[in-house]
Amino acid sequence: MNANAKDEAIEQQTSSRACPPPSETAILEDTQSLWHELHGLAYDRLRLATLETQRAGQSLVTMIISGVMIALFLSSAWLGVMAVVVVELIEKDVTLSNAILLAVVVNLLIALVLFNVIRLKARDLGFPATLRSLQPRHKPSGKGVES
Repeated sequence: MNANAKDEAIEQQTSSRACPPPSETAILEDTQSLWHELHGLAYDRLRLATLETQRAGQSLVTMIISGVMIALFLSSAWLGVMAVVVVELIEKDVTLSNAILLAVVVNLLIALVLFNVIRLKARDLGFPATLRSLQPRHKPSGKGVES
């Protein structure tokens, strides 16, 4: 009987420690709290994405402006080099018109070479290998084979 008394005492202790069933208001409050946390987290993520998009846009504009300025500086440097070449040719007893014509021909040849490079590289812009991999493979036809 002593063992039964111990079992009953243990049951009473464990039942007094057990959590009472949650009330509906507590569940509703927890749900609302979770919803507000989720809403705040989603808002923070969206705000971060917005700020990073703005920063990326500003960086892109800065890069484009810098690229245009670099192109202008390089163009003026190239014109300077061409002017030096023309002056050197004039000093070597080449007429002014022939020296300028030679500079123009050199520029046109370089432009032609670069145009061909662009034309050859333009083929890669259409993702040809990807398109070939996406096309269905043709099965060999059953010609010559009788069923």
